[in-house]
Amino acid sequence: MLEQKAFLSGNEAVAAAVRLARPHVIAAYPITPQTTVIERLAEMVEEQSLKAEYLHVESEHSALSACIGASAVGARTFTASSSQGLLYMAECLHYASGGRFPVVMMNANRSLALPWNIYGDQRDSLSLLDCGWIQAYAEDAQESFDLIIQAYAIAEHPDVLTPMMINLDGFVITHTYELVSLPAQQDVDAFLPPFQTTNKMDLDHPMSLGFTAGPAFNQSFKQLQHLAMMAAVTVIDEVEARFRQFFGRHYPGLLETMHCNDAEFILVTLGSVAGTVRPVIEKLRSLGERVGFVRIRYMRPFPDAEIRKALAGSKAVGVLEKDISFGFEGTVFTNVNSALMRTKVVPPRLRNFIGGLGGKDIAAADIEQIFERMKSTDDGESVEFI
Repeated sequence: MLEQKAFLSGNEAVAAAVRLARPHVIAAYPITPQTTVIERLAEMVEEQSLKAEYLHVESEHSALSACIGASAVGARTFTASSSQGLLYMAECLHYASGGRFPVVMMNANRSLALPWNIYGDQRDSLSLLDCGWIQAYAEDAQESFDLIIQAYAIAEHPDVLTPMMINLDGFVITHTYELVSLPAQQDVDAFLPPFQTTNKMDLDHPMSLGFTAGPAFNQSFKQLQHLAMMAAVTVIDEVEARFRQFFGRHYPGLLETMHCNDAEFILVTLGSVAGTVRPVIEKLRSLGERVGFVRIRYMRPFPDAEIRKALAGSKAVGVLEKDISFGFEGTVFTNVNSALMRTKVVPPRLRNFIGGLGGKDIAAADIEQIFERMKSTDDGESVEFI
């Protein structure tokens, strides 16, 4: 295996991975902090290091519409968006998943208006968990790169055929530079063969796409979508195992755990804040505190069985997220709580912590304070802002 190191931002790492995945069609509409992804891809197409049809469309809605049309004739596609742009795509997200078109999209997580804000939280993607897309959350530029390569293998698998959204925290990942390992084109080609599907327009084997289904059949199609999403659990493990064989980097599936085996207090989160949490965990462990950490990598399909296993035996669990469902609680908390309610033993105490909205900094001191709050046996507030 041949690899080289490059000093790249998260956005540039995504663009580099897309180039190696050889998409046929890229539909582009810029929005901060995603813009440099499609700028770099435009440069690659212009210099002919990437042979693809580059469509600079008039809106985010058009970008995903173009990808759906291209995927419907068997083309590998890519697009990117963020924040209000992702919401503008919302109608098309359901068309892509319902049509079983394995579009891969990068989303730069960014706050939603109003107030207007260009900085990162995860309210945009988490508000769209029910749109039928696989959703993964990267921690850094290297994982962003690797997830793009893996996404095509997962989404295009015949048992899945489901679009996939790779989420990067805006600015914290998208614009932060680090060393990224880049494999050679021939190695990526061996790992990711050309896209083959029967779910496409074909004059030799005509079939109906984008059709109407009434009450007698509509639910059956939705059930098939659900089964495909559940099948993705096994496919993700298979793809990650193959990825490790090809490129040597190991990923733990739907979630990552740290010191959970004997932990009394466990913090659950997702995205780049994991880099802040880890040294706090090690510091508290060195002081004799039995604390642990869970990083959710995939919000869909949701790792409910893995969550129950990771949190089993703990006294209290805190869920820290850059999101809130106004009038209730954080969306991540809702999902974690639901998973724990299926356990056959008394579940741990749960607390929901909201932070990072609009790019507000989450510091190591905040993480330590969260663990102190978890030790409290009072009911506390239903949602605690940090």
